[in-house]
Amino acid sequence: MPLLLTLPARPGPWPAKRVFDLAGALILLAVCAVPMLLAAALLCATPRARVLVRDPALGLGGRPFRTWRLRTEDAGWAGEAVERCALDALPQLLNVVRGEMSLVGPRPEARTDRPERLLVRPGMTGLWQVSARSDLPWEEMALLDRHYVESHWLGMDLAILAQTPRAAYRQRHA
Repeated sequence: MPLLLTLPARPGPWPAKRVFDLAGALILLAVCAVPMLLAAALLCATPRARVLVRDPALGLGGRPFRTWRLRTEDAGWAGEAVERCALDALPQLLNVVRGEMSLVGPRPEARTDRPERLLVRPGMTGLWQVSARSDLPWEEMALLDRHYVESHWLGMDLAILAQTPRAAYRQRHA
């Protein structure tokens, strides 16, 4: 008797994107290991010894998980230095390696009223983050997230990743 395979109504996660995310996250972790350790050492010098914070988020299909980030609140000058260098989100690369997040996608949220965001993994950067960030009203951010969910492909991810350092620099020095 032949084995019948049934396909899901909507295709599962894009395998090429996952391979790209995993390879990119591992490379970035290797490149950013020293700056992350220096940032952690700065934060250890503050009164509260906790360096990492875990925030609740919803992932692919609404699966709950916790994102990693460096603690910058209540860290005084050390927290300001870490945020100024945009290092606070680098520990989320661990979430990417674990498959909970992607390099590119809608920002992780603890809850959402936009279920289409749950059709893709949340990302460390995304379309609205590189599209002027704080200058956009919330409605346009939601539209950009929806556009990403409906039409993302590897080329779009590469373009967003290429724009991310400039956008982060612009936002930090605005």
